[in-house]
Amino acid sequence: MASITKKNNVNYRCLSVLMLGSLLVGCEASLNLEGVAQEMDKPIRRTDQFQGVASNGSTIVAVGSDGLIVTSAVDDLTWNRKDIEGSPSFVDVDSCSDNTFVALSIDKRVWISDSQGEHWLPTELPTPEDMIDVSCSPTNDIWTVGSFSTVLHSSNKGKSWTESTLNEDALLTSIQFLDAQTVLVSGEFGVLSKTTDGGITWSAPEYIPNDFYVQSAFFKSITEGWVAGLSGKILYTNDGGLTWNTQVTSTESPLYGFIESNNRIFAYGDHSTILELSGERWQSIPNAQSPVYIRAALQLTKNTLLMTGGSGALYTLDVPLRDMKISQQ
Repeated sequence: MASITKKNNVNYRCLSVLMLGSLLVGCEASLNLEGVAQEMDKPIRRTDQFQGVASNGSTIVAVGSDGLIVTSAVDDLTWNRKDIEGSPSFVDVDSCSDNTFVALSIDKRVWISDSQGEHWLPTELPTPEDMIDVSCSPTNDIWTVGSFSTVLHSSNKGKSWTESTLNEDALLTSIQFLDAQTVLVSGEFGVLSKTTDGGITWSAPEYIPNDFYVQSAFFKSITEGWVAGLSGKILYTNDGGLTWNTQVTSTESPLYGFIESNNRIFAYGDHSTILELSGERWQSIPNAQSPVYIRAALQLTKNTLLMTGGSGALYTLDVPLRDMKISQQ
C-alpha cells in the first residue's frame, strides 16, 4: 500500500503542475501593441540606422538602411520621414550646388531628388562593382567610388556614366573635392590617388604605410590631410601623402569621418566617439548619447553640429567652448 500511495502522490503532483501551467497560460495578458504602434509613428525610431547626412542650406536630408530618408528645414529641426518603396539600404548622401540631393544605395543605384528631398528618382549604376561613397562636384557632376578602385562619374544627372579604375584590387572608401578639377580618393590597403583635371587622368596611387585601411579622409589642401581608420588611429600628411605621421588619439574605437567647423576639425566614430584636433593630438569630447556609432556629421550653425548614426541617433552638438553641451532633439 505504501508504494501505491507514493505513486498516487506523484501523479497528483504532476497533475497539479499541469493544471497550474494551464492556468498561467489562460491568464496571460493579451499582447499590447500600442507601444509598437507609437514607435512606428515616430519620424525617428530606435531601430533606425543612419549612414549619411547632407544639407543644401535650407533643407537637411539624412539617409539610412531599409529605405530610410528623413528631412527637415535647417532652421527648424522637425523631422519628416519617408520610407522608399523597396527599402533600399542607403549608404551615403550629398547635396549639389544646384540645391538637389544625390544618395547612394548598396544595390548599385544612385537616387536624385529635388531641393526639398521630397521626390527621389533612381538610376542604375552600370558596374558590377560595389559602390559605397557618393559626392556631388561643384559643377553638379555626380561621382561615386567603390570596389576594384572603381570611380564612376556622370555629368548629366545619371543619364550616362564614365567608369575608370586605378587598377588596384582595393575598395575605395572616400572621395573629396578640393575644387571642380581636384579630387582625392582613398581606401583599402592605404591607396591614395588624385586628379587635377576633373578625372581625365589619375595619379599613380600612393600607399599609406602598413596597408592602413582608410575609413575616411579629410584634406584641407592638396598637401595637408588626415585619414582615419580602425582602432582609433589617425594619420597626418603635409606633403600630399608622401609621408605620414601618427597622431595621438584618446580612443581605440573605429573612426568613420571628419568634419571641419569654424576652423576646428573633429573626428567621430564608434561608441559615440567624438574627437577634436588640438595641436597634434586628438582630445575626446564628452558625449551624453548612448554608446552607438556616429556615421556622419553636418555643420548646422557656426557652433552647432548635427551628429547621426546607429539606434536612431540624430542630435545636435553645441561646440562653442571646450566644455561642450549636449542637447537632444
